[in-house]
Amino acid sequence: MEQQIETLFKWLDETTELIIKQEDVPYLDGLVAASELLIYRDLPDDLEEGYHNQLQTQIKKIDLSEYTAEMRRKALQLAILKGMKGQTQQHHYITPDTVGMFIGYLVQRFIGKDQPYTLFDPACGTANLLFAVLNQQESLKASIKSYGSEVDPTLIQLAYINANLQEKEVEYFHQDSLKPILLEPVDVVTSDLPVGYYPDDVTAQAYELKAEEDHSFSHHLFIEQSIKYTKEGGYLFFVVPSMLFENDQKEKLQSFLKEHTHIVGLLQLPETMFKHDSMRKSIFILQKKGEATKDPKKVMLADLPSFKDAKAMENVLQQLNQWFENER
Repeated sequence: MEQQIETLFKWLDETTELIIKQEDVPYLDGLVAASELLIYRDLPDDLEEGYHNQLQTQIKKIDLSEYTAEMRRKALQLAILKGMKGQTQQHHYITPDTVGMFIGYLVQRFIGKDQPYTLFDPACGTANLLFAVLNQQESLKASIKSYGSEVDPTLIQLAYINANLQEKEVEYFHQDSLKPILLEPVDVVTSDLPVGYYPDDVTAQAYELKAEEDHSFSHHLFIEQSIKYTKEGGYLFFVVPSMLFENDQKEKLQSFLKEHTHIVGLLQLPETMFKHDSMRKSIFILQKKGEATKDPKKVMLADLPSFKDAKAMENVLQQLNQWFENER
């Protein structure tokens, strides 16, 4: 599998480099064009002959049917990571595979193996987390209707390519996700939340979690918006800063969460994943309150070991399984 991912990545990378050299565009724009070439396998009529022949040769080198959806996702992710190298915008970072797969496991445990559900990522970026979760459910009979929202034009294009490359149906919203979204409430929200300050103070005024002075925290507003678009009894799985409750807005956030949700779990991601402890993140699990819901007997708490430490991870999974047993 790893060799096939590497082969597909090399094809995407070579074709992208060919396109950016000829058309003088940024790497990620060239990657979108290369991916479309891989999916649709046709070329515009007006290309210069030598360039046309080079691309035609590339098309003949690859057969997409030989690659699974997960191989395609991983190969595209590697190419996106190459294109983003050196970029510093926080919202351009991709959720690591191990985290996406672990959240996929949690979604499966909470929702059930054969339960159809709707899934929404309000800050989907390139949709890598969304597809990491979806591909975890591949072997299930579940029918999953998926949605993603993203304001950045390059990232939403890559998310669209990601869906087409994996032959998955996802409905995207290209917009500021903190403005109203034309979406019915969903069963599951999963998102690696953008962290920082939200510059649009006018839009922020509509939120309970707005700051009284200066800009509001975007990650707080995303939590509130996500809860709004979740059905009663639905679950939310967020990647959040581990220091989420260590700022001057913490009491407001705690009060809001207590009113609208049950706090189900807080799983600290391995410290080995982060350069500094201040950058550490956690998986935060909430359930939106409904008539039949109640607080868990015990909040799921864990300090996750390195995902590479199989024995330690096995111990944590046993603890989580025990938690599920006790909650039934």
